Amino acid sequence: MVIVIRHFFYRDYVGLSLWPFIILRNASLRQDNTLINHERIHLRQQAELLLVFFYLFYFLEWVLKSAWHRDFYAGYRSISFEREAYMQENNLHYLEERKPYQFLKYVFTKPVQS
Repeated sequence: MVIVIRHFFYRDYVGLSLWPFIILRNASLRQDNTLINHERIHLRQQAELLLVFFYLFYFLEWVLKSAWHRDFYAGYRSISFEREAYMQENNLHYLEERKPYQFLKYVFTKPVQS
Protein backbone atom coordinates (compact mmCIF):
# COMPACT_ATOMS: atom_id res chain seq x y z
CA MET A 1 0.00 0.00 0.00
CA VAL A 2 1.38 3.40 -1.00
CA ILE A 3 0.78 6.40 1.25
CA VAL A 4 1.95 10.01 1.00
CA ILE A 5 3.35 11.91 3.99
CA ARG A 6 4.99 15.15 2.88
CA HIS A 7 6.86 16.06 6.07
CA PHE A 8 8.25 12.63 6.92
CA PHE A 9 11.53 12.81 5.03
CA TYR A 10 15.06 13.94 5.73
CA ARG A 11 16.85 15.99 3.08
CA ASP A 12 16.47 14.68 -0.48
CA TYR A 13 14.87 11.35 0.38
CA VAL A 14 11.57 10.84 -1.42
CA GLY A 15 10.43 7.37 -0.43
CA LEU A 16 10.88 4.55 2.02
CA SER A 17 9.42 1.20 2.90
CA LEU A 18 8.05 0.35 6.31
CA TRP A 19 6.37 -2.99 5.80
CA PRO A 20 3.68 -3.21 4.51
CA PHE A 21 3.71 0.43 3.38
CA ILE A 22 5.60 2.44 0.80
CA ILE A 23 5.70 6.02 2.06
CA LEU A 24 6.29 8.78 -0.49
CA ARG A 25 7.07 12.49 -0.15
CA ASN A 26 4.43 13.53 -2.68
CA ALA A 27 1.60 11.99 -4.65
CA SER A 28 3.24 12.49 -8.06
CA LEU A 29 5.87 9.92 -7.07
CA ARG A 30 3.22 7.19 -7.33
CA GLN A 31 3.91 7.32 -11.08
CA ASP A 32 7.67 6.75 -10.66
CA ASN A 33 7.94 3.05 -11.51
CA THR A 34 11.66 2.93 -10.71
CA LEU A 35 11.15 4.34 -7.21
CA ILE A 36 8.18 2.08 -6.53
CA ASN A 37 10.16 -0.95 -7.72
CA HIS A 38 13.10 0.06 -5.48
CA GLU A 39 10.78 0.23 -2.47
CA ARG A 40 9.02 -3.02 -3.39
CA ILE A 41 12.42 -4.74 -3.37
CA HIS A 42 12.86 -3.48 0.19
CA LEU A 43 9.43 -4.82 1.14
CA ARG A 44 10.49 -8.26 -0.11
CA GLN A 45 13.75 -8.05 1.87
CA GLN A 46 11.82 -7.05 4.99
CA ALA A 47 9.40 -9.94 4.60
CA GLU A 48 12.26 -12.42 4.15
CA LEU A 49 13.90 -11.33 7.38
CA LEU A 50 10.72 -10.96 9.41
CA LEU A 51 11.11 -7.19 9.85
CA VAL A 52 13.03 -7.19 13.12
CA PHE A 53 16.05 -8.95 11.64
CA PHE A 54 15.90 -6.71 8.57
CA TYR A 55 16.09 -3.56 10.68
CA LEU A 56 18.80 -4.98 12.95
CA PHE A 57 20.90 -6.11 9.99
CA TYR A 58 20.28 -2.82 8.14
CA PHE A 59 21.33 -0.69 11.13
CA LEU A 60 24.37 -2.81 11.97
CA GLU A 61 25.55 -2.84 8.37
CA TRP A 62 25.02 0.94 8.09
CA VAL A 63 27.03 1.63 11.26
CA LEU A 64 29.90 -0.65 10.26
CA LYS A 65 30.09 0.54 6.67
CA SER A 66 29.75 4.20 7.67
CA ALA A 67 32.70 3.74 10.03
CA TRP A 68 34.64 1.96 7.29
CA HIS A 69 33.98 4.73 4.75
CA ARG A 70 34.05 7.50 7.38
CA ASP A 71 30.95 8.87 5.71
CA PHE A 72 27.30 8.20 6.58
CA TYR A 73 26.01 8.54 3.01
CA ALA A 74 28.70 6.22 1.62
CA GLY A 75 27.80 3.79 4.40
CA TYR A 76 24.14 3.98 3.40
CA ARG A 77 24.91 3.38 -0.28
CA SER A 78 27.07 0.37 0.69
CA ILE A 79 24.34 -1.43 2.65
CA SER A 80 23.60 -4.72 0.89
CA PHE A 81 19.84 -4.07 0.88
CA GLU A 82 20.35 -0.69 -0.79
CA ARG A 83 22.87 -2.03 -3.28
CA GLU A 84 20.47 -4.74 -4.41
CA ALA A 85 17.58 -2.26 -4.68
CA TYR A 86 19.62 0.37 -6.56
CA MET A 87 21.15 -2.20 -8.93
CA GLN A 88 17.77 -3.75 -9.77
CA GLU A 89 15.36 -0.81 -9.53
CA ASN A 90 15.17 -0.39 -13.32
CA ASN A 91 14.34 -4.07 -13.86
CA LEU A 92 10.58 -3.96 -13.34
CA HIS A 93 10.41 -7.79 -13.55
CA TYR A 94 13.14 -8.34 -10.95
CA LEU A 95 10.81 -9.43 -8.16
CA GLU A 96 9.29 -12.09 -10.41
CA GLU A 97 12.71 -13.68 -11.01
CA ARG A 98 14.44 -12.82 -7.73
CA LYS A 99 15.59 -15.71 -5.57
CA PRO A 100 15.23 -15.47 -1.78
CA TYR A 101 17.98 -13.66 0.15
CA GLN A 102 19.57 -12.17 -2.97
CA PHE A 103 20.81 -9.21 -0.90
CA LEU A 104 23.43 -11.52 0.63
CA LYS A 105 25.50 -11.45 -2.54
CA TYR A 106 25.99 -7.70 -1.98
CA VAL A 107 27.24 -7.93 1.62
CA PHE A 108 30.93 -8.47 0.91
CA THR A 109 31.30 -7.58 -2.76
CA LYS A 110 32.95 -4.31 -3.58
CA PRO A 111 30.51 -1.64 -4.78
CA VAL A 112 30.95 -0.14 -8.23
CA GLN A 113 32.14 3.46 -7.95
CA SER A 114 29.92 5.99 -9.68
